[in-house]
Amino acid sequence: MDDQVTRRTPRHVYGTDHDDPNPGPQPGRTYVELVGGALDGQLLDVTGWTEEQRAGGAYLITEAGRYGAGGRADYEQRPGSPGLWDWRGDVP
Repeated sequence: MDDQVTRRTPRHVYGTDHDDPNPGPQPGRTYVELVGGALDGQLLDVTGWTEEQRAGGAYLITEAGRYGAGGRADYEQRPGSPGLWDWRGDVP
């Protein structure tokens, strides 16, 4: 059995509409992968963010988290792997 997983659909970028015909990453943009929580596997566009802004992480709106509509998921940059942001929990 092959250990690699083949993705059949494009990676979904956080914030794109559910009916967007091209919800995947766009050329010339910079993305980080969200790991864990309600947004697991999505990409966050951090194009133009400074290193300081990236180090601060992000509270991302999600209806699928613990607090439902209006709740946020807290993600922060993984130490040693800046392209991965780990979920820290949900906040109201």
